[in-house]
Amino acid sequence: MAKNPRTIPADGPAPARSSPVRAASAAPGLTGAGLAVVLTGYGLSNMDVFIVNVALSAIGADLHGGPAALELVVSGYGLTYALGLVLGGRLGDAFGRRRLYAWGLAAFTVTSGLCGLAPTIGFLVAARMLQGAAAAVLVPQVLATIQAATEGRARARAIGLYGATAGLSAVAGQVLGGLLVSLDIPGLGWRAVFAINVPIVSAALLAVRRVPATAADRRPGFDPLGTVLLGAGMICLLVVVVEGRELGWPLWLWSLLALAASATVALVRVERSLAGRGGSPLLAPAVLSLPGLRRGLAALVPFSVGFGSFLFCYALLAQGRFGLGGLASGLVLSPFAVAFFAAALLTPRIAAALGRRIVSLGAVVQGTGLLLMALVLGVGWPRPPLLPVLAVLAVIGVGQALVGPTLFRMILADVPSAQAGMGSGVLVTSQQLATALGATVGGTLYLSLADALSQLSAAVLVLALLTCFSATVLAISRRLPDPR
Repeated sequence: MAKNPRTIPADGPAPARSSPVRAASAAPGLTGAGLAVVLTGYGLSNMDVFIVNVALSAIGADLHGGPAALELVVSGYGLTYALGLVLGGRLGDAFGRRRLYAWGLAAFTVTSGLCGLAPTIGFLVAARMLQGAAAAVLVPQVLATIQAATEGRARARAIGLYGATAGLSAVAGQVLGGLLVSLDIPGLGWRAVFAINVPIVSAALLAVRRVPATAADRRPGFDPLGTVLLGAGMICLLVVVVEGRELGWPLWLWSLLALAASATVALVRVERSLAGRGGSPLLAPAVLSLPGLRRGLAALVPFSVGFGSFLFCYALLAQGRFGLGGLASGLVLSPFAVAFFAAALLTPRIAAALGRRIVSLGAVVQGTGLLLMALVLGVGWPRPPLLPVLAVLAVIGVGQALVGPTLFRMILADVPSAQAGMGSGVLVTSQQLATALGATVGGTLYLSLADALSQLSAAVLVLALLTCFSATVLAISRRLPDPR
């Protein structure tokens, strides 16, 4: 049964200055069709983080873009995406999550078309940044809608599918991108990786009425100072994380970390002061202090850092050392994606039997898979046998699936439905930042060690580091609440 989210009238929620309270009137729960609609938008948004990677050489040749511009084609999307997630979630709480999801879908359709029509590299970078902003509007509404319109086993199943979509879309982006560029349908070349979004997202937009309309019962106020401070801190941190390796880590870049820390301290004080005066802070301290959210995020960060490091270093190794193209390297990851998807669907049943120990089990399985991968590479170098590699990738995928969706449930379990958008925005922002940090740290470490030692030594040492991240999740899992 649904958690009785409020039905939103056609003209939107009535404005009010008071704090959000529990919804009073009933609305239909999240049906299978509605879940498919919201997961479609999330899957495409996540896929577009990866799909462009295999088209970069074709984009550079066609639009005469240099390495720095091509880097911005990738990072520009990630910057605006991560930057807008918390605000996007808050807007959904205020104006209705279905409404914001529909607006985000419409904007994502338009910006995808602009990317596909880009006449210059500068135009493409700008369109990609707008596309990331559109994704930041729609993505927080997905988990927020699940949180507000489901409960019990239905919520566990929906979040399991959300996690499965995350893993599957990451791999599908690389496979589909390579396939579209290779097939050149119909003479579009690299533009097809953006054009394919338009009909799919348009279909989801036409079916958006299948999504239940939920929001906070009373519209929360606006927090301009908190929004500015969060944005300033995020921009400083994202520039360091996303661009540091490409810029060569200049000295001035590190000063941005100090600015980010100062903005964070100021944000905490402003939000506490606003909450004490009865206002509506962008990041409600009462929600951020919930034990499930705090402990879940403490485990999600090292988990996502490891995930980002693994995918990025795999791409470097597969396409650099073993000479696989984007399509081939993506296809080799298929066992990982299939195992992740299948295991994610089973996590509600496993969690019901094991409780929080499912995270411990997942961390052990994932760490074992990483150690086995190091062993396979060490024994079979320089041409490790394909079948053991595929089998170990499947093991790692199972471990990832046992941990990720379960942490999502734990983090959101105690978040009030009225603030589900804010909670979702915080969760996805933490996930995106940690994944980007993992790619930066893992990639920099791998390339540095490969130059100083050898590619095999670099791969084995990075896998050992990733095992440490799994061990960190294992240690934290003992303090997590049982998933609900």
